[in-house]
Amino acid sequence: MADLEKLTEKMLHAAKHAGAEAADAIVMKGDSLSIEVANGALEHAERAEGIDLGLRVLLGQRSAVVSVSDASDATIAVMAERAVAMAKAAPEDPYVGLAEAGQLATTWDVEALELVDPAEPATPEALKDMALEAEAAASAVRGVNKVDSAGASASASSIHLATSNGFSGGYGRTSTGLYCTAISGEGLEMERDYKGDSRVFAADMISAGEIGRIAGERAVALRGASQPPTGAFPVLFDERVSSTLIGHLMAAINGRAVARGVSWLKDAMGEQVLPEGMNLVENPFRKRVGGSKPFDGEGLATARRTWVENGALKGWILDLASGRQLGMQSTGNAARGAGSAPSPSVGNLTLTPGQKSRDELIADMGTGLIITSMIGSSVNPNTGEYSRGASGFWVENGEIIRPVNECTVAGNLREMLQSLTAANDGQAHLSRVVPSLLVEGLTIAGS
Repeated sequence: MADLEKLTEKMLHAAKHAGAEAADAIVMKGDSLSIEVANGALEHAERAEGIDLGLRVLLGQRSAVVSVSDASDATIAVMAERAVAMAKAAPEDPYVGLAEAGQLATTWDVEALELVDPAEPATPEALKDMALEAEAAASAVRGVNKVDSAGASASASSIHLATSNGFSGGYGRTSTGLYCTAISGEGLEMERDYKGDSRVFAADMISAGEIGRIAGERAVALRGASQPPTGAFPVLFDERVSSTLIGHLMAAINGRAVARGVSWLKDAMGEQVLPEGMNLVENPFRKRVGGSKPFDGEGLATARRTWVENGALKGWILDLASGRQLGMQSTGNAARGAGSAPSPSVGNLTLTPGQKSRDELIADMGTGLIITSMIGSSVNPNTGEYSRGASGFWVENGEIIRPVNECTVAGNLREMLQSLTAANDGQAHLSRVVPSLLVEGLTIAGS
């Protein structure tokens, strides 16, 4: 981390020397190892190491961002000169600028977040064994014709951010992942499904055998899928895909979209957007969770926030620029990459769970659709009109009777979100803890 801090200092010094009035610098360094197996043998192995440097310079109300992947002094000097030249030619933006000194985070406890696994990273051989075990478990499921792919990965990354007005901070992050994709049926009757797991601490992962077994059983359950009937029916968004609905909500309250007037919730502050009794909370301090972080992409402290309380919308997701445009303070939600300026983004989210299990909601829905997989997306950002391709299972009399595919579900997000009924099956280790969600009266286009 000390090396990354020195690199940000070099970039800020180079920016000042090149004529910048203010600047911020970010360095991202990471290494990863990925293994794929097929038919009981190693198929592909890849190790990657890289570093990305990003520099944003400001000249009055003009700014520019330049990124490089070479940390040499000569390259840093050239990137600073290039960034200043670009900023001179850029149009003025009345909302651009660094944080005031008093807004910057001054204390944080990275260790408390447990973002780095203290165990030794997995070796290539260990990752291969994990993938082979998952493949074997999927193959052992009766009805599985083939395991399409199985793979394991391990990665470690570090980030450091510094600004010309006094902020400097960084942290590391690790991740270990495993997935398996199984196939049932042949030819036009072929169906596939998967199971994966990814954790900050490798010891927290479910077993490779469990991942393979679930992937196989899911693929077999889809055999013989056909289109559902067309009409208006209740739809259960399985926990595997339910977070996409909440993602559409978060996109609509993103400060950049609201400031531009291209959000179907732009006038909904304080209004009901979810059912009464339902809260949507962001907590960036959850231990061993990928979306946790001690400060945002502009050096502001992160904070626990309730975006929706008792169903009512409580705030916009803001970085400094969108906050200034809306006459509000940043919510500490800026995110950025090496080659991009900060923009509003949200991390860990938890939606209030319901009292019933997924199976109980299925029993309650009578006749309708369970969605376990989605493809494509058509959402009108101004009206919230929603349409997506889907597959899953058809329910009659509260019981699953057959798998379905090649259908489209459509509705209006404002109406959909206010009709939600939540199950209690949210996965606590995920960054977004969103249970299965039952939506009333969507239009299904099938056979």
